[in-house]
Amino acid sequence: MSITELFGIDLPIIQAPMAGVQGSALAIAVSRAGGLGSLPGAMLTADTLAREITAIRAATDRPFNVNFFCHTPPVPDAKREAAWRSALLPYYREFGIDPQGIASGPGRSPFSAELAEAIAPFRPPVVSFHFGLPAPELLAHVKGWGARVLSSATTVEEALWLEAHGADAIIAQGLEAGGHRGIFLTDDLSTQTGTFALLPRIVSAVRIPVIAAGGIADATGVAAALALGAAGVQVGTAYMLCPEATTSPVHRAALQSPEAGHTALTRLFTGRPARGIVNRFMREIGPLNPLAPAFPLATAAVAPLRAAAESQGNADFSPLWCGQNPLGCRNIGAGELTRALAGKV
Repeated sequence: MSITELFGIDLPIIQAPMAGVQGSALAIAVSRAGGLGSLPGAMLTADTLAREITAIRAATDRPFNVNFFCHTPPVPDAKREAAWRSALLPYYREFGIDPQGIASGPGRSPFSAELAEAIAPFRPPVVSFHFGLPAPELLAHVKGWGARVLSSATTVEEALWLEAHGADAIIAQGLEAGGHRGIFLTDDLSTQTGTFALLPRIVSAVRIPVIAAGGIADATGVAAALALGAAGVQVGTAYMLCPEATTSPVHRAALQSPEAGHTALTRLFTGRPARGIVNRFMREIGPLNPLAPAFPLATAAVAPLRAAAESQGNADFSPLWCGQNPLGCRNIGAGELTRALAGKV
């Protein structure tokens, strides 16, 4: 079954939810164009989430997706946090930052009963998850209003787990994808494969629709994924230069620079592997430095460095999320891009 049938949309395109670089405006533009716009909820409070969904509902009657993380919050480790901040001390000194004044905090929250109650009155037609699925009672609550449920799989084993635990469709996230890996059954990054190696294996292993994601940024890539059995395609990086995105000026500049061709998986910014453009911080401290606290606790210590560097117009300490195929990034409206991805322009 194509996702056009599954979700009641016109085009087999899902705009990937991208926390930190978008709000409701991008989702609205994509949904209006006939794709499935997505709103990232992992960094939003319940009140903000409700306001953003209200904006979507006011702007379009087309289907949309709301996305959440499903991680288990880690127990804070004071020794690891101290070691992490010690490693960052030379950078704090460089920017004149007092490390004693840096607050700690997760920055990202997993799906919870509070968030479920916040979105329930809006009955989002699609709810997607990253890092597995929520607790059975929360999943049942979401399905109770008729929502279709998606989640990301980075291996065949994860796809089978998602199918067995209630997903209605699976996003096959290839290694090329920008942002956080959806990996959740293991921490072993050697299990990760490219989109067009992963996609047919998952398609043959499960009975539910499979959506391709990772490195797909134009109509040719979309057509190739559909030819390999995908029910649709999820695209993220290509939307980051659209005027409806809230991508920062330094991030926009990086996406259009030669450096965008050099990405790597890094734990530095959040504590969990995510693909971004290699910058000074990643080069000097190592993109997978084991000192970074568990997700999402690594964020707090880096945040003031990011703010200080960006105030000077550089992205040395910014998480420049980007997939391995940035060539599809275009400074055009998200609706036009959605139609172009589907070969309609």
